[in-house]
Amino acid sequence: MEKLDEYKKNHKTAYLAEMYEKLLKDEQELLIMVKEAEKTGDASMKELAEIDILALAEQKKTIEGQIKTIIESEKEEEEMPVEMILEVRAAAGGDEAAIFARELLEMYQRYAEMKGWGTRVLEEGAEMEVKGNGAYEALRYETGVHRIQRIPATEKMGRVHTSTASVAILPIRKKSKFEINPADIDIEFSRAGGKGGQNVNKVETAVRVIHKPTGLWVRATAERSQSKNRETAMSILRAKLEVLEEEREAKKHSANRKGQIGTGDRSEKIRTYNVLQDRITDHRIKESWHNIEKIFAGELDPIVDALQKYKETGVAGNAREE
Repeated sequence: MEKLDEYKKNHKTAYLAEMYEKLLKDEQELLIMVKEAEKTGDASMKELAEIDILALAEQKKTIEGQIKTIIESEKEEEEMPVEMILEVRAAAGGDEAAIFARELLEMYQRYAEMKGWGTRVLEEGAEMEVKGNGAYEALRYETGVHRIQRIPATEKMGRVHTSTASVAILPIRKKSKFEINPADIDIEFSRAGGKGGQNVNKVETAVRVIHKPTGLWVRATAERSQSKNRETAMSILRAKLEVLEEEREAKKHSANRKGQIGTGDRSEKIRTYNVLQDRITDHRIKESWHNIEKIFAGELDPIVDALQKYKETGVAGNAREE
């Protein structure tokens, strides 16, 4: 087996790798016995040794399968991390867009609570940390521009307004694929402000990290210490840079990918929430759902399930484009 030494270093496969190594030694001893039996003409000894060799081969095959399953599971864990940052930013629509962005973030927070995932707001009304098995798998296709059509409470003429907000799902992986050159970043410190007591207001705990090559920046204020906020900001920045690279790659290969749900680009319009018609339409899979109030209350499973089904089968629904 290749990479046996590597498997011995992995705590999940070390025991199996050691068992496999012992089987290899036993196999070598039996092969020597076969050769000696051939020299002496001991047919009985040769037959017994060959039977044992076949039994060892089956044991080796079983262990190889077990190790393969563990390694594949580890790869899946890397692809489907249990921690992520959910970012919602107001886009076109002024104050209405800001209200819509807050509503979306609250919707995702309620959905996460229903699923038993942990949540923590990193930036009020904009960023939230989500932790839990299946969280990234469920929400990964929420990235893109969400659009709402409704009559604002302040609208005296009864006109329908359209506002938008962009959603980005940023997975936090245990093993990051993106290394940041320290020379490529600027770090600024400031007072956090807002709730949190005197310590938050008087000490410069807030951290802003700027990635000079791309212009991306991240501000972290949730923690009470500067070092923890710096760590959080770097983690989010690394996730954003990874997603940026993935977006580029997805665009290159999108035409050839079966069951493609858009490009994963946050500039792509993916969904419309039409309040007057009580209808939500996902434009990628051409499917609609009713009862917006219920969905805003966190009952997102019908949408999540439909997106995952489309990803697996490539079969779209029958919604009407608006």
